[in-house]
Amino acid sequence: MWRGLWTLAAQAARGPRRLCTRRSSGAPAPGSGATIFALSSGQGRCGIAVIRTSGPASGHALRILTAPRDLPLARHASLRLLSDPRSGEPLDRALVLWFPGPQSFTGEDCVEFHVHGGPAVVSGVLQALGSVPGLRPAEAGEFTRRAFANGKLNLTEVEGLADLIHAETEAQRRQALRQLDGELGHLCRGWAETLTKALAHVEAYIDFGEDDNLEEGVLEQGRKPVSIVSPEPGTTRDVLETPVDLAGFPVLLSDTAGLREGVGPVEQEGVRRARERLEQADLILAMLDASDLASPSSCNFLATVVASVGAQSPSDSSQRLLLVLNKSDLLSPEGPGPGPDLPPHLLLSCLTGEGLDGLLEALRKELAAVCGDPSTDPPLLTRARHQHHLQGCLDALGHYKQSKDLALAAEALRVARGHLTRLTGGGGTEEILDIIFQDFCVGK
Repeated sequence: MWRGLWTLAAQAARGPRRLCTRRSSGAPAPGSGATIFALSSGQGRCGIAVIRTSGPASGHALRILTAPRDLPLARHASLRLLSDPRSGEPLDRALVLWFPGPQSFTGEDCVEFHVHGGPAVVSGVLQALGSVPGLRPAEAGEFTRRAFANGKLNLTEVEGLADLIHAETEAQRRQALRQLDGELGHLCRGWAETLTKALAHVEAYIDFGEDDNLEEGVLEQGRKPVSIVSPEPGTTRDVLETPVDLAGFPVLLSDTAGLREGVGPVEQEGVRRARERLEQADLILAMLDASDLASPSSCNFLATVVASVGAQSPSDSSQRLLLVLNKSDLLSPEGPGPGPDLPPHLLLSCLTGEGLDGLLEALRKELAAVCGDPSTDPPLLTRARHQHHLQGCLDALGHYKQSKDLALAAEALRVARGHLTRLTGGGGTEEILDIIFQDFCVGK
């Protein structure tokens, strides 16, 4: 049960974003908190400066600073005259953008003012915003903190954003962008979900299992049987799938029916599903009987599936294929007998195991080409906090593996899950959050 998780966690190396459809009217929501504003583009003279707001009074502020006073289309730039609401004095002609929450960076109603970057213009717009009731200057990192609080970013993505802002090299920029895209957070959430399910099962046995034999086997559960093997052709009807760790790559392995003419409606359905899954696969492991290559079914498979995938250009192909000839133990020393011209292939004997190492190495290379090689380009740990929590998770899993008592095993799983949850921001202390958000300047 734990082998795949253990491998990924030991390597230490994109959570789904929340989809919302609510539209805001732009009017302040009573009692819903302050609206903040700040210069986001940095200090000093520049061609364009970006000033943004976030909070329930953003739409109201946009209305009273601009003419005409109606809100522009959401996420469309609009040229407006900005005026001081106290005196009516023109401040600048600016592009304004309206982002109604929750479809904004912070998840709140947001406005961006793209003004000319002279100090007098920027100062005048900031003073005008400060005069609007319900608005106040933002604190350092407050925009990003609101995005975190509203579920738009998890904590590792927040740290990725901070790293991106402070990146000075191409390597730093690439790594920060990967973390901002949620690679580490998505990985940890997947592990945490696995631990949550395991913890639920263990606690269920603690609460409801009274049979002593039940407790003896519960900690060893996990590699469930997924298929029935028979020497009779056509016995695989459905697509049998199981997730496996192949050379460090998380792979969904699908075992399908052989592509032959079905003798009945059930077998025909199995072949249809096999062809459907064949079209979806990233990597096809084509297995043929090395002692029966001249048969019509083998020749047809070579001429259709193998030839069609092999004819694609490697740069344009969305699929890769490995041709494996099984039952090599039945072949003469000269190799496969008379039959069709064979493309590059691997010989394998499932009976003796000969050729298995070569097959695994070929699979590793093919998967590296599809997924990227984790040995040369792994998700990096950019903070000591990441290493601390992942090491704590591994230590707890070590206690779980050694535990013979269900109560202690459950506690070990709870500790491991807690470390992963805190890594992405769940259950974190306020002091830790304060330290992280201090890395941001005002306006971020």
